[in-house]
Amino acid sequence: MTLKDRVTELVVTALETRKDLFLIEYTVTPDQKIKVFIDGDKGVQLQDCIDISRHIENQLDREEYDFSLEVASAGVGSNLKKVRQYQNNIGRKLRVEIEGVKPLEGTLVKADENTFTLMWRQREPKPIGKGKITVTKEETLSYDAIASAIVLV
Repeated sequence: MTLKDRVTELVVTALETRKDLFLIEYTVTPDQKIKVFIDGDKGVQLQDCIDISRHIENQLDREEYDFSLEVASAGVGSNLKKVRQYQNNIGRKLRVEIEGVKPLEGTLVKADENTFTLMWRQREPKPIGKGKITVTKEETLSYDAIASAIVLV
């Protein structure tokens, strides 16, 4: 069994006991550096990272694998990658980049399995007469079309 296969098993079993936490991604480099990024429905505490790290480390044999391990939360400025992250951030402001289109900034108002909806206010010329008015815009986007989506603080 390769180190990556073993780490996959251990991450899955570690997260089975903590349904409020979920895996964002993990990597195992050729020089056996393991990096695991997690997120949670109520955020991630330091103790959560320690618990996941201990679970993985205690199950790996240092005689068999000479590895380094890092378990961390996705972080505030990280790109949203999972539907569950979008659902946890409803009501927060996002910056969304779509290839070939000007970036959008708006409040995340809805997220389902295939799409999410942003709402924002912008100034536009009046339909009749001079001046501008403030209008509310809303756009529903597919996760597939997104280059990046970051929560703004």
